[in-house]
Amino acid sequence: MAADWQSIDWVAVRDLPGILPTQQRRSQETTVALLEAAAVMLRERSLDELSIEDLCKRVGVTIGAFYGRFESKDAFFSALMSLAARKALAAVRAAVADEDNLGTGLEEACRRVVEIAVDVVRRNVGVVRAASQYESIYPERWGTIRTTGSAMVDLAKPLLLARMGRGRVAAKERSIGFAFQMMFGTLINAVLHKPKLVSLDEPEMVDRLALAMFLQLQHEARADRPAK
Repeated sequence: MAADWQSIDWVAVRDLPGILPTQQRRSQETTVALLEAAAVMLRERSLDELSIEDLCKRVGVTIGAFYGRFESKDAFFSALMSLAARKALAAVRAAVADEDNLGTGLEEACRRVVEIAVDVVRRNVGVVRAASQYESIYPERWGTIRTTGSAMVDLAKPLLLARMGRGRVAAKERSIGFAFQMMFGTLINAVLHKPKLVSLDEPEMVDRLALAMFLQLQHEARADRPAK
């Protein structure tokens, strides 16, 4: 099951960096609408191609309304990135806390984690692409992606470790970290280069990444068993 991504609300965005404070409900709704629209538009165009004028036309507001809510286009993108990171981590926390996952085995847990990660990237493909393309100019943008990925690993680690048996915790944590590194690398490559074999939007992407993670962690867990 994919992560549940509900529409953005003001509570989720009001303290994001780059957003100017506002108290009026209509103004708050406009802020949310601009962020939602930009996330959709960036799926099909680069950040440079995303004009404030086009964004405002899509939402039905003036350019002045945009700059009344955001300090600049860069500040707007920073808010968009921070929002994507916040929602990604919320999705992982929800999965880890989900009682339906308590009785699952390692294979099912791996699939659940991969489903969330793939869904996060699919919904924020434009944000991830823009952060990567401008890494040398704005390293802090990619830093947000990296920090979010590390936090996702830390949140998912207890769920996976609990299904890998006791002992050799350091080795198992290293395998979990590598499994995520392998998954994130594949997803970033899919965002930037759109591979022909398995694209980001194909269901096969989840199937293959889940299998790869499971086999990696299963191999590490089996090392606990005494040799016959």
